[in-house]
Amino acid sequence: MPIARYGVLACRAVERRREGSAETPHYQIHLLDNSGTHYRAAVNVLSQQAPSELLYAADDDFRHPLTAALPPAGSGWTPLPSERGGAALDFIRGNMFVPASMRTLPPDLPGVDNDLADLLDHYVERAVADPTTALYLFGQRFGPEQGKPDATFGFRPGNGVHDIHMNQGNVGRFRNDDGVWQDGALLFHLPVESRWTAIFLAFQSQAWHTDDVTGHALPTPALRPSVRDAPLRVVGVRTDGFPATAPAESVTLLNASPEPLELTGWQLADAHGNLLALPAQILAPGDTATVSDGDGFHLDKSGGAVTLLDPGGLKVHGVAYTGQQRRREGWMITF
Repeated sequence: MPIARYGVLACRAVERRREGSAETPHYQIHLLDNSGTHYRAAVNVLSQQAPSELLYAADDDFRHPLTAALPPAGSGWTPLPSERGGAALDFIRGNMFVPASMRTLPPDLPGVDNDLADLLDHYVERAVADPTTALYLFGQRFGPEQGKPDATFGFRPGNGVHDIHMNQGNVGRFRNDDGVWQDGALLFHLPVESRWTAIFLAFQSQAWHTDDVTGHALPTPALRPSVRDAPLRVVGVRTDGFPATAPAESVTLLNASPEPLELTGWQLADAHGNLLALPAQILAPGDTATVSDGDGFHLDKSGGAVTLLDPGGLKVHGVAYTGQQRRREGWMITF
């Protein structure tokens, strides 16, 4: 069954503890909300399933419409329904980042800037030093553990969030945690710079094609395009018609492969899950095709997402955009 107490913790960082590859192992963060409640975030840095090194993606200029749906900074724990359209995360369906951008890092090694703990230090230590930096940690709530001190930082009662990583496509005993719209991540808001940064973590054993209801891994034929080598990609969206001769809303696609590509059966999905079939045509290598809206498919000016589905209905590429990325009327948002 999906994780039981999914949500987001809005707080500020107080201190951190590196456990490396020993103990749990986790990277532990001590946090405090505006009401003075203490929390601990337990961030996995090593997998119990082989391969053991985690996948990570770090975005220093994270732009996504979900940031507008988050609770106020420092407001503490907010439960989230695991569904589309709110602040819940889904690495596959929410187009948070390009999976091909993920890399692996060992948990903790001698030296500087060569492991996952060093990467987390880069962001967390800055947040500790600057109390204006707001943290948002997505995952599963644990506690409050009445009468028990926190196992790492000693505050009472023990209380916090874990499962701060992808929570679908699991194997073995962790398959019971699968679900959709319940992934974990760390988001940092730097108000002085009007900028968001984000860290996404996943296990190498997890699948990137999952069932839309259960979150379980889907069987995929060996020749099916994967999210890491998609031949067709979304490279631009237009959310208004300017000049008047331009489509009011459109998506531009690129055939990045060296072979002609038949578009029959491919579909686009918007942020609300509405589908649009691509017109039947053969797209030459390196060529682009522009598809107008229709059949309920809609690109919101305030922010949205576009997902590309192959003829088998599996996601192979996707993008997201915010209202601020519309530089001015008529400009295409490019990816």
